[in-house]
Amino acid sequence: MTGHTSICTALPAGLFVLFVSCQPLVQEKEPPVPESEAIVLDLDEANRLSKMAFHCIDTEYPNKLGQVLGDSSYLAEPRVLHPAFYGCFDWHSAVHGHWSLVRLLKTFPGLDNADSIRMKLAANLTQANISTEVAYFDDEHNKNYERTYGWAWLLKLVEELDTWDDPQARAWRRALRPLEELIVEKYLDFLPKLSYPIRIGEHSNTAFGLAFAWDYALATGHTALAELLRTRSLDFYAEDHDCPLSWEPGGFDFLSPCLEEAEIMSRVLEPDAFSAWFEHFLPDLSPLEPAVPLDRSDGKIVHLDGLNFSRAWVLYTIAGKLPDRRQELVRIADHHMATSLPKITSGDYAGEHWLASFALYALSRKAVLAE
Repeated sequence: MTGHTSICTALPAGLFVLFVSCQPLVQEKEPPVPESEAIVLDLDEANRLSKMAFHCIDTEYPNKLGQVLGDSSYLAEPRVLHPAFYGCFDWHSAVHGHWSLVRLLKTFPGLDNADSIRMKLAANLTQANISTEVAYFDDEHNKNYERTYGWAWLLKLVEELDTWDDPQARAWRRALRPLEELIVEKYLDFLPKLSYPIRIGEHSNTAFGLAFAWDYALATGHTALAELLRTRSLDFYAEDHDCPLSWEPGGFDFLSPCLEEAEIMSRVLEPDAFSAWFEHFLPDLSPLEPAVPLDRSDGKIVHLDGLNFSRAWVLYTIAGKLPDRRQELVRIADHHMATSLPKITSGDYAGEHWLASFALYALSRKAVLAE
């Protein structure tokens, strides 16, 4: 039998008669998807992704609040608790849904639904709405809410607005400033007391939170935050070597523990130092094959599509720092993108409420590499 392990192969010959037939232990994987040179962010793809994000940010239910209740008064509708970021199933997905729309408008001002997007962003990103968001994050029972995944995406949204010369974008940027400043304070408070990095493939991955915060700090000139991020990254990862890439992925991963670490180190180290570090950290990328989710209606299993996108964006990013390995890294990244990009409109909200943002960020990183 080809392509799977049979239970027959594990049995002594005398016991075979006990089995009428032998079923595969491991379900067949989907056939491999060939790499495509057409993995680009063009206007058609931008329109497709924008429609997903636009629908998402205005979809209040289903909703996973993830809050700590201080008393019964904390029970309220998502739109009351989070008047800016109430959609997309959870707070962080709502934030990066907004980031997606900002990024797409900024890059493709001729989007089919550009006017509707602007109206929606203007309705959500107001000073009054953000003040309510700040109060939530400043509540004694929810001070660690969305640490650090949602924090990182909020700073990515601010960064995108900060680098866009557009009158409405400047107004949205001003509205977000109180929440931005609070999130920065939380980073400055949290990172010095984190004894060890969190090395998992889901939301609390430390390296992911460091990388997006680093981009924000450089874009906005926040030197104190940048220095802390550099120091803590080196504390956590400078001596790491031989990351066990063959252990990946975990069944619910949407981030690669090994590659996320490589991404932040590619930012905080000089190119030659990063090249030397990477050769010790990930000398062999051969175990890196695209993940294949077997049930895209399962909210955890569909994480694996997101993993393909996040792996790709890291590979595109570090390809720019490793010219000798650029071709190899881009080839692997393209294969990951080609595996999942056609599947994000699977028709199930489990993936559709967030995968457009991950696909967009990966496509954006590829575009930067091509510049």
